[in-house]
Amino acid sequence: MLRISQLRARNISEMICNVSTQRTIAPLDATSKAIIEQLQRDGRRSYAEIGKAVGLSEAAVRQRVQKLTDAGVMQIVAVTDPMRLGFSRQAMIGVRVSGDTRVVADRLSEMPEVTYVVLSAGSFDILAEIVCEDDDALIELLNQKIRQVDGVAATETFVYLQLNKQKYDWGTR
Repeated sequence: MLRISQLRARNISEMICNVSTQRTIAPLDATSKAIIEQLQRDGRRSYAEIGKAVGLSEAAVRQRVQKLTDAGVMQIVAVTDPMRLGFSRQAMIGVRVSGDTRVVADRLSEMPEVTYVVLSAGSFDILAEIVCEDDDALIELLNQKIRQVDGVAATETFVYLQLNKQKYDWGTR
């Protein structure tokens, strides 16, 4: 559910900081995968409806969903439209780092305007998505917060003009 161009609730930003970086895949049985796929299609679907679709009781679905969220396999969140909430400026910021990229990524993750942080290979060491009220707020964020972080060597800002595609229903493997 972590993807570009949608504002997540502030507590979601905190959860992003705790997203597992392990490359191991948690063993999921077919029923857990089916539950996840049901929630990817409609995160507000009742446990009773999901239970009918996957062949479990409402209580069993509730327990499985709790285990999946506790294990960090999934999150159930409200995805909002930043423009309708008064956040008219969205951008991806490419960050070049001198030093430990993980330390800089942790510092960026603490900023409430930053909604998405990934370590990357290529021209930038880190990509950080931001959501701000306006261009003045973006300038303030860049100059007074991001560029002040120890280890930030350079930044390049890519302002979003239009969102053409965003989806969260990629299924399970």
